[in-house]
This record gives sequence, structure tokens and C-alpha cells, in this order.
Amino acid sequence: MALALYRKYRPASFSEVVGQEHVTEPLRTALASGRVNHAYLFSGPRGCGKTSSARIMARSLNCVQGPTPDPCGECNSCVGLAPNGPGSVDVVELDAASHGGVDDARELRDKAFFAPAESRYRVFIIDEAHMVTTQGFNALLKIVEEPPEHLIFVFATTEPEKVLPTIRSRTHHYPFRLIPPGAMRSLLERNCAAEGVQVAAPVFPLVIRAGGGSARDTQSVMDQLLSGAGPEGVTYDRAVSLLGVTDVALIDDVVNGLATGDGAAVFGTVDRLVEAGHDPRRFASDLLDRLRDLVLIRAVPDAAERGLVSAPEDEVATMVAQAEQIGPATLSRYAEIVHQGLTDMRGATAARLVLELVCARMMLPAADESEAALLQRVERLERRTTSAQMAPGDVAAESRPAFQRPSRRGPEPEPVAPVREAPAQVPEPARPAPVAPPPVAAPAPVVPAPVAAAPAVSAVPAVSAVPAVPAAPVSAAPVAEPVADAATGALDAAGLRRRWSELLGAVRASSRSTEAMLTNATVTAVDGTTVTIGHTSAPLARRLAEPRNAEAISKALTAVFGGTWQVLCVHAEPGSAGARPAAPVKQRAAAPTRPSQAGRAAQEPQSSSQRPRSAADDVPPPPEPPEPDDPLPPEPVDEEEMLAEAARPTEPGDEGEKHDPEAVMLKLLADELGARPIKSK
Repeated sequence: MALALYRKYRPASFSEVVGQEHVTEPLRTALASGRVNHAYLFSGPRGCGKTSSARIMARSLNCVQGPTPDPCGECNSCVGLAPNGPGSVDVVELDAASHGGVDDARELRDKAFFAPAESRYRVFIIDEAHMVTTQGFNALLKIVEEPPEHLIFVFATTEPEKVLPTIRSRTHHYPFRLIPPGAMRSLLERNCAAEGVQVAAPVFPLVIRAGGGSARDTQSVMDQLLSGAGPEGVTYDRAVSLLGVTDVALIDDVVNGLATGDGAAVFGTVDRLVEAGHDPRRFASDLLDRLRDLVLIRAVPDAAERGLVSAPEDEVATMVAQAEQIGPATLSRYAEIVHQGLTDMRGATAARLVLELVCARMMLPAADESEAALLQRVERLERRTTSAQMAPGDVAAESRPAFQRPSRRGPEPEPVAPVREAPAQVPEPARPAPVAPPPVAAPAPVVPAPVAAAPAVSAVPAVSAVPAVPAAPVSAAPVAEPVADAATGALDAAGLRRRWSELLGAVRASSRSTEAMLTNATVTAVDGTTVTIGHTSAPLARRLAEPRNAEAISKALTAVFGGTWQVLCVHAEPGSAGARPAAPVKQRAAAPTRPSQAGRAAQEPQSSSQRPRSAADDVPPPPEPPEPDDPLPPEPVDEEEMLAEAARPTEPGDEGEKHDPEAVMLKLLADELGARPIKSK
């Protein structure tokens, strides 16, 4: 009968112990200097070398050349305490799992007083020391605290916290650790080479993962594979089927399906997995290991070179491609879902159903309201934006202007689309129209011919209602507009109207109140560098004619069209063909509220809309004194103060209508017409 690998290749000195340099180096130094303690405590996971190190300690202490860190291997003590040696009468090894009672402790205590038979020290190795009862520890307490000079205790345990604190405080504690994968692979390759069996390279990661960092468990797994190896040695397929681990191809199919959102590939792989007889719990565990490797590769590109990821080169290349295709937040969420799924599978009767639900949760981040799901959706959108190529139709859509929210300032002149100029001017066909007014010899405003115009009161509701397509006021008679000179490239009124929105934007930068007053204004004429702007409201026309507002409009014209401009603001009557200079605001009497006032109104002369207009109409009539029973007339409106209030930026908590330029303009116009203010929508 052949010995097991973990017994056949058991270390015989501290230099042969693998992966425990943090323990073996201090012990070698202590043995070389002769500073040997009377009690030691070796703790750590199972199969990491605690008991073997205790035997090496006894061998180094009782060597003829000892105490020495390197036993000679030739003396009786070294031969008896070798890995396959018969043992020594001076070294007693006790398994506390079956001999941990108080009687066993008392028997051990009685033997401790006898001197060694042929060695320098008597060494008591107590394995699984945490299994000793409290009474047994109390029986050993006195001799452990004050042992004879020839007696040394070595306690080995996997749970040092269960050792009696009074015993633990009198020992030198050396914690052992799990063996790292790199050191474990070197050990397996050395042992397989000594056995003369060829092992495929992908098999070693499977064996190391199955061993869990324990040298004894890992060598037991490798021993099982070596026992069933054929002439070709240990192959990957044989190892996968024998160890019950998930095939890498299945894990790759699931990860690729998750990366591309292919549900058929994911759930089809789960079906193949179950049909092949694999355990869904083991598959979920292996998938979690793969996700862990992908997270590390995504965070550390050279994780394989650093030893953070242990896998063959071809598998590492596949994982690198997968990590580039899936974002870090998505990988983290996948790992959390699979980890939670493993917990749910622990007591589940239908493990396949739980696994499929886990896959569904990973593929549907929109059904999860967590931050990880939100980050996954963001990463998915970024990946689609980066990888997708723009279609030809998208280029045309991108060139179209975006939708603009309508302005709250009220109706603005609609910008006219640019019209491609014809190579030659084609005369327009004659159309029926009233007789044009006589030509104007000077840029000064002219008095238009008498035309029937709508009553002035009818303009109030038209201003209050915001039309769907705002347009400039249209005169009843066509006005001969100047045409741009092709040689000099001078600007005409039509061209200025087409770019009226740009001009308003430039005025807004310098004066918001001026922009508010220009809302219902229009360009009536352009003569060289002089621009005539007409407004239907006489008060606003007079305000626009002030040097401050005229200068703001002139600067805006310079910013938009270049050059130097002069601005002339005039009052343009609604429905008239021309414009006239702004006249003082006419304060009209309040609307009749009593029968007596209605009677007086009936006796007044004919309104201006029913008779020809004369120069006396421009002279404001003297205000009538109010009767005792009549309400007081409306107080005069300070236009400058209201415009200043409109220009002041709105502060939090202020009323929105108070500082709205549209509301201010409507209030001024209503005051001019003698009606009540109309609130803007």
C-alpha cells in the first residue's frame, strides 16, 4: 500500500515547510540562539503544518547537534522523529479530541516529572488542544506554569480562543495561515514530478481551489487524481468530471450572455448545466469566483502578473476581454446578487429555480431600485453610446435646431426664414391695394392719409391674448420699404426685421427694461445709418426715444450688424401707414360708472375714430374735477419707476407679475387707453 502524498512528502525541517515563513523564520532564529521557551501554541486552519512543525521542533531540540534549526537526520532522535520514522519514547503525542478528560491530563502530568530516556528534552505535543476540558486544563495548569527544565509543551489547535486563557498566557503563540496558491502550486508540481505523472496545466487551479489553501487537503485531492490517471496523465476533462467543478466553457457562456443581454444563452446554459447533472449551488459558487476575478482584473489590469488571479493564460485573456465588456459597477452588482443567491440556495429545495431567478435579477436592472442597479443602467447607456455608430438620418436630425421654450415676455416678432435671393429682380404682379401715400422726400415722419381704423379700445384684448404666431403690427396701407443696395450691401428694414430676435438678445445684455419696451415695437424705416423704430404705445415710444434707451439699441445694432447706427423712436398708430413723433400721454377720464356720467358721455362730441383727425386732437384736454359722489380718478403712473422695477431681477418670494416686463407694458398701455390693467397669462 502506497503512502498518501501528504504523508509521503511531509516536511522534515523548517526549511521544507511551505507558505509559513512568518512562523518558521522566528523559530529557526530562536533555536539557533538557544532561546527556547517551555511552552508553545501553534494555531491555524487544518492541514497548514501545525503538527508537522511541532514534530520538527522536537526533532531540532533533541538532535545531537542541537538545539539547531537544521537537524542532521542521522542521529537516533532525528531518525526516530523523521516523517516516516518509528518515533521516540521522549516525545509524547496526545490527541485531545479523544484524550481530553481530566484523567488523561493527570496521567500526562505524572509522566512529566520523569527525566528523558535518551534525549535532551521530553516534548509533549497536544493536538486539538481546544478539545481539552476545563478540568483537564486545570490539572495541567501548575505543571505548564512551572515545568521541569527537561519538559517542553507544544499545543496545536484550530481554535485558540477556546484554550484556557491561563494556559494561553504562558505560551509563545505562533499563528499559522492558509498556504497561498503560488506556493501551493509549486508544491504540487514538485510532488507530481517526483511521482512521474504528467498533469495538465489547467488542472492545478482546480485542485488548489478544491483544497482551499490546506496543504493536506490539496495533496489529498491531487492524490485522488493521480490514482485515476491514465497513460496520458491527468487531463482537464477527467479532473472536471471527478471533482464536480463547473466547466469553464459553461461559465464563459453565462458571463458572455450577461454582457450582451442574451437571455437565451444564459438560461440555455443553466438548462445544459442541470441536464449534465451539475449542482446549481456549485455552479453559483464557481460563477461568484469568476466574477471576483473579473472585478480584480477590472480594478488591477495586471492582476494575473501580480498573482491576484490564478488561471491559465488563455483563460486570463478571456477574462480580460469580459472585464472590458462589462463595467465595474455591473460586475459588483452581479457578485452581490450571486452571493445572496448562494445564501438562498442553502435551504432551498429547488436550487435550479433559485439559480434562474438570480440570472433574471442580473439581467433586469430596471426592476431593482438600488444604487447598484442605477449605476448598471448608466454604464449600459454609456457603452451603447460609445459603441453605436450614428445613422445617416441622425445627422440630419442633429442639424435641426432644438425645441425652444416660448418666452414669458409676450409676443415677439417671428424671425423670418432666410430666402434665397434670385439672380435678377422679378417685378411682383399687381394686386389690388389702396393708393399708396405720396413719396417721402426726407426721413422725417409724414402724416398718413385718413383711413378707417379700428377703435383704440379694441387693441387692449388683442395685447392681453398671446397669439400662437406673434407678428408685427400690419398697417392698412402698404408702406414702400427701402430695398438693400446690392453694390454697398446696406441693410434694409426687411433684413433688420428678419434678425429682430438677435437684436433683442443683444439689447437684453445691456438693459432688460429696454428689451421689455421693444417687445411690441417694429422697424418702420432704415435710411442709411438711421433706423426708425415705431411703437404702438405712445408712452413707451417716448421712453424709447430717451438717450439712454436709444444708446442701448444703437449698441445692440453695432453688436449684431457692425458699424455705427443712429436710432429714432416714433409713435406708430395701429393700422396707420406711417409713424409720427411720440406725443405726450393723453390721460383719459375713467369709464362712466353712474347714470349721470353716462348722460354726460352721450353729450360729448364725436370720437376721433368717427371724424377726421386734426391738430387739436394732440392737445390733451383739461381733466374734469370729480363730482363729490364720484370715485377719485386713477393716480398718474410713474413710468420710469415701473420700468426700473421691471429691470430689477426677481428675488425669491417676490410676486412674479410685479417684475414681469410684459405685465408692466400691459399696465402702461391699459393706463393710456383708460382701461383696467390686464394680467398676463
